[in-house]
Amino acid sequence: MSAEAARTIVGSAGFGLPRPGAGATLERFAALTRLCSEDISTGRLVEAHADADAILGEIIGGAVRPGEFWGVWAAQPPGTRVDARPVANGFELDGVKEWCSGAGTCTHALVTAATADGNRLFAVDLRQPGVSTDLSSWHATGMRATDTGTVTFDSVPATAVGAVTAYLDRPGFWHGGMGVAACWFGGARRVARPLYRAVGRSDDPLLRMHAGAVDALLATGWAAIEAAARHIDADPAARAQREAFALRWSIEQLATAVVDRVGRALGPGPLVADPDHAQAVADLTVYIRQSHADADLAVLGSLVDGRIPGPHDDPAKEKS
Repeated sequence: MSAEAARTIVGSAGFGLPRPGAGATLERFAALTRLCSEDISTGRLVEAHADADAILGEIIGGAVRPGEFWGVWAAQPPGTRVDARPVANGFELDGVKEWCSGAGTCTHALVTAATADGNRLFAVDLRQPGVSTDLSSWHATGMRATDTGTVTFDSVPATAVGAVTAYLDRPGFWHGGMGVAACWFGGARRVARPLYRAVGRSDDPLLRMHAGAVDALLATGWAAIEAAARHIDADPAARAQREAFALRWSIEQLATAVVDRVGRALGPGPLVADPDHAQAVADLTVYIRQSHADADLAVLGSLVDGRIPGPHDDPAKEKS
């Protein structure tokens, strides 16, 4: 199972990904890409654990500890909520949180919850009484191995992580979003694998045409991820919101195109006869929907400020 595989990876001796903005962001993104190139669900869970470590480090100077397996549960779909109420020694959580990846496997999670002052991030030890998990709500084939489900909290002690606005207002929020794009890219590489195998054994011009298109897409996507990593390391304190939205949209489009191209090139055969490929297509299709699609594009459009992407050697000419 992917959840147990991810827990084994993060628990292995010497495991640890460089935190974004510390000078080795490309190494972090490359590791996430490699993991998702092998198994998308496993890579997605490792990314969440690594993201939790980066969040704890950025906000409170903390870190995940050996033997722990963390999730980040910040989704807030309509109809359910988690409330945090102050108690003598901190906070207690009550309510229902949906779409919790690693719900049946994680030992700890960072959970967003409502307070009187607004939503806030909390660290929770999931091994405590009052935490119950329901995995029956996940009906999709895609990402099923991520152990995603609904978690109910009943007076569960929790520790606040930073102030009310700390989770969303930090530069690392956007760095983490770009890390997810690196995972999507790895998933696209995984889906493309049968096409790369097939083109080496065939002289079919249409097959080669699709392979050429996929190769160009993947090369362009990796160049964008490399550029994003350099941007983060060059100015870790910058709010890279525009760059994050642009990268995520680009990689989402790339992943969608790769799924389409591979299917058109190879037909239904791999989807019905190759269980690993069929699972990868299902996983990636669900995973990229973590993007908010056109809503994210609208936000990106609101951030456009007259600076056209590309070289800015002569600002006077660019404005003409």
